[in-house]
Amino acid sequence: MKLIKRHSYLRELEDLRLTPDIKVLTGVRRCGKSKLLEAFAAELQAKDPDACFICINFNLTQFEDLLEYHALERYVEVHYQSGRNNYLMIDEVQMCPGFEKAVNSLQAKEKYDIYVTGSNAFLQSSDLATLFVGRTYELQVFPFSFAEYLEYYPSDDPHRSLEDYLREGGLAGSYLYRNEAQRYRYINSEVLNALVVRDIVSKYRLRNEPLLHEIIDFLMDNIGNLTSIRTITDTLRSGRSAADHKTIGRYVGYLCRAFAFYRIRRYDIRGKKYLRSEDKYYLADPSFRYARIGTRNLDYGRVLENAVALELLRRGYEVYAGVLYRKEIDFVAIRKGEKLYIQVAYDISERKTFERETAPLLSIPDGWSRLLIARIGQPDYVYEGIRIADAARWLAGSVPQK
Repeated sequence: MKLIKRHSYLRELEDLRLTPDIKVLTGVRRCGKSKLLEAFAAELQAKDPDACFICINFNLTQFEDLLEYHALERYVEVHYQSGRNNYLMIDEVQMCPGFEKAVNSLQAKEKYDIYVTGSNAFLQSSDLATLFVGRTYELQVFPFSFAEYLEYYPSDDPHRSLEDYLREGGLAGSYLYRNEAQRYRYINSEVLNALVVRDIVSKYRLRNEPLLHEIIDFLMDNIGNLTSIRTITDTLRSGRSAADHKTIGRYVGYLCRAFAFYRIRRYDIRGKKYLRSEDKYYLADPSFRYARIGTRNLDYGRVLENAVALELLRRGYEVYAGVLYRKEIDFVAIRKGEKLYIQVAYDISERKTFERETAPLLSIPDGWSRLLIARIGQPDYVYEGIRIADAARWLAGSVPQK
């Protein structure tokens, strides 16, 4: 398998090196957390050759004797080397029951630089403060970006490559399969069902797995649409599901905490406040949609919008769905006190479509930057203060972000 160096993540890990935090790599299953940790270890070995590296991968049978937290701590202590930097890296840490007790104890000794990865359902953002009593730093890892996809599949036609990326997604493990049917079978069966759903059912001891699948299908069908828990409940009840809105709300929460979906809240631009009535949901990877539901309700515009949402999150923005009077702005992206208003459209070649997409941006009264991302196939330009950017170039990182 071709390996891509994930520069931004490696830089962030390097910046965190030898800090007292427990560095926790989170993200949806098969997004590349383990390979990233391996790559970081290799870089450290080159930069710090005298250091001690204690690397444990619970997927390997050679470490099965450590699947008890006292044994895990003893193993690490035995391999500690005084007078050197001691890096501790544990992959799939959740496979060791009580792992948090061992990790907390080791961190308290202030002798180790600790990095861990684990199942997305068992190492969730909301759980970290409870699991680890010491300081933690969460590094959220996403599937391949479009820029990384282009590095894996070099191309002279990035616009054609974008079409492929929106269908194939960023789960590099699927790239090993020779045809589309095999790739989607891997994504749906081996990633979404076998790993994401299984993890959620296991952690929360769910009794109604079919309901979880119904909710996944609903959210996939409604990517980027304003959605409330009540709407999901009413729709599923019309299909004879007996679940109540509290149960459905919990299940949706589980899917978001496991990084299968990202919930984007609404933001009232005029009132400068957050709204709670409806949210938008985006998939962790666009390939999930095609692997799960095929081309039913195919909407390239929504899939492109999904890709933009994830890219904004990768670039470190807080992301919201904007509301101004009765107009909807796809994204309000906030970073370091600055705002960026964004509309996403698949095709703006028709004048009516162009005017419809620019109208919400033109109505914004403040002076923050405004951006329309679309498949224009030409250099970006400015219209009435709005930057019109080609989707392929923007996603590849080759145009200004604001």
